[in-house]
Amino acid sequence: MIVQAVKWVGGVDGYLELVDQRRLPAEFVKLKCRDTEVLFDAIKTLAVRGAPAIGVSAAYGLVLALQKSGVNDRLEKAIESLAEAREYLASSRPTAVNLFWALDRMRRKAEELVAAQPDMTLQALHEALLGEANAIHEEDVDMCRRIGRHGERFITEGAGILTHCNAGALATAGQGTALSPMFEAHEKGKKFSVYADETRPLLQGARLTAWELKQAGIDVAVICDNMAGWLMKQGKINAVITGADRIAANGDAANKIGTYSLSILAREHGVPFYIAAPSSTFDLSIKSGAEIPIEQRAAEEVTTFAGTQTTPAGVNVHNPAFDVTEARDIAAIITENGVIENPDTENIAGCLGPRGT
Repeated sequence: MIVQAVKWVGGVDGYLELVDQRRLPAEFVKLKCRDTEVLFDAIKTLAVRGAPAIGVSAAYGLVLALQKSGVNDRLEKAIESLAEAREYLASSRPTAVNLFWALDRMRRKAEELVAAQPDMTLQALHEALLGEANAIHEEDVDMCRRIGRHGERFITEGAGILTHCNAGALATAGQGTALSPMFEAHEKGKKFSVYADETRPLLQGARLTAWELKQAGIDVAVICDNMAGWLMKQGKINAVITGADRIAANGDAANKIGTYSLSILAREHGVPFYIAAPSSTFDLSIKSGAEIPIEQRAAEEVTTFAGTQTTPAGVNVHNPAFDVTEARDIAAIITENGVIENPDTENIAGCLGPRGT
């Protein structure tokens, strides 16, 4: 079963439906977003997460924002409202570049439409923007499948694959990025095992990745984050595949905290380390990972576990949500456009073309 994490229900007056990932795996609950405030909270609190899923959700967020415009509002006022909603939603999380990519694409579409048709109705603008958001959604579904088809060759018969955090269907509008090659390999009948890091402090691997893979009938075992090196030494892990939230022009990639450590362990043990991510995750406006903003999250995520306090009261906490893996430790980046072997500025530009976000 491939779960649908992001779904628009109805027409221009409809709403955004999300799988509430805060409740998994104990409960499968859907969250209805009827305004940008609910969506902002959903992104901020990780009810929806994963760079592609956040981007698709944000695109629909601007459709929700336009619902607040009155039928007699001028188009200029509607564009101003969209700009305000763009800034508001963009402030929800700073690292995942797909968020800004989708918001800016929607804003440009609105501006282009109004410039080309200054007498268009607000209803026509609203319908066009819903169409653009639907296009972003459909492109994401197609992107996921193409990443899977390009990446399944890296999963060999009988292999042990390690993944970190969750980059499956729950993180996208389709079947995922890092998990997509696994779904494709499984569909082809390959036999392999997946080790899912629990991914402290919020356990996206234990709660979400393990749930997805188990639903799909793929052999999966959850391990503590600090077990990976020992399994590599024992020869149980033959490849590491993770997603990414932002990739710099030189191939440095930001992903969930703990990914950098895995890349060092993989290098030490001769295990190939792969990133699976769409072209929209590349930020060619920054030269290296040193320029990627790293989100700092609340101390409570570390000081409590399942509602129980696990650290001394008042202790200092450092809780970065992401770290950056250097391009030199990435064997290849798997995109919907193909595989970028030995990623660097030249190879990435050759695959994606000279563009920014």
